[in-house]
Amino acid sequence: MTSTDAPTTTLRPTDLAEASAALADNAGRVLIRGAGTAADWAGQPEPADLVLDTTALSGVRAHNPGDMTVEVGAGTPLRELNALLAEHGQQVALDPARVGLGATVGGLIATADSGPGALVYGTPRDLVIGATVVLADGTVARTGGHVIKNVAGYDLAKLVHGCYGTLALLAEVVLRLHPLPEASATIRLAGSLADAARAAGQVLASPLEPVALEWNDGGLLVRLAGGAAALDARAERLVSLLGLSAVRLRPDEQSDAWAEHAARVTGRASVGGPAGRPPEGTAVLRVGARPSRLAGLLGELTATLGASAVTAGLATGIGTLTLPAEPDIVARAHQLVHRVGGTSVLRARPAGASAPGWGPAPSSVGLLRSVRDELDPKGRLGAGRFAPWL
Repeated sequence: MTSTDAPTTTLRPTDLAEASAALADNAGRVLIRGAGTAADWAGQPEPADLVLDTTALSGVRAHNPGDMTVEVGAGTPLRELNALLAEHGQQVALDPARVGLGATVGGLIATADSGPGALVYGTPRDLVIGATVVLADGTVARTGGHVIKNVAGYDLAKLVHGCYGTLALLAEVVLRLHPLPEASATIRLAGSLADAARAAGQVLASPLEPVALEWNDGGLLVRLAGGAAALDARAERLVSLLGLSAVRLRPDEQSDAWAEHAARVTGRASVGGPAGRPPEGTAVLRVGARPSRLAGLLGELTATLGASAVTAGLATGIGTLTLPAEPDIVARAHQLVHRVGGTSVLRARPAGASAPGWGPAPSSVGLLRSVRDELDPKGRLGAGRFAPWL
């Protein structure tokens, strides 16, 4: 039961005024939920009195093709937004694995989720240039605007990036856009993670400018994108650089390879597995570390804790792996990551699992508490998401 011993109420605001009223008129704990593709990430949410469903806060508010910006409701699925933008030859250059599962713009920002394309385009934090948020007491606050360079004091858009539904409700967001590439190609190099790390160094030292560089449980995937006229020559040079074990994938093979990568990142056993759910008895850990340390760290986690289904962004420093969903094993994994100065968060927790969502608290946890106390002094939003830190 909730703190009020009453059933949880679910509200689905359709505009900013309704979202503001929902928070102002309800005094209990609130869980903010979008498409639900990250509902079992991070810490286990505590029982809430109110669930705020953001999926009706959707749709394009303003699109400025010439300025390369778009303003949308935070509940807009990214795949739907990019389908509309593609008609103008533009895109929101984010490719997290959850996009195919219906993840919303606000959900991707709130979980700081990025994909292989972060190598070139950055994370959601880098693409957000304005936002409208609703604080726990119903106060509406706006930050940034529709220009790429914007200096506007206290940047709430940066604060809600990675807040997991704490601090504020993200209602609307202004995003920077990029042109759609004319063509893309993927080269695969079979080998171990250590071999892939060495090859990745060669690629990064070359002038070939990959847009993604990912190891996926047995092979290095290198994606090139750009003008169709020059792409074939760049792909041939890359194959030559990587050696005889490198092959350029056919278009259908390219799609399958990245789909398999996304399946592992989201914790599915296979491309056709249940959406976003790991095999029974397992959990998925997302690891962030210096790119130079990532391969060694993932190798240690595999050797000592039985990790499997590993992916590694060898230039972004972001990896994922599947672990037995035993609290001691997950806690040990968090500790190993923390020991090398990395970060880790649990993803795709099986129902009922008590494995810790986060590792040891960072040195900045005091600042995090201060920000939370300023924006949400009663701790109403997303209680439990950052346990045991908050």
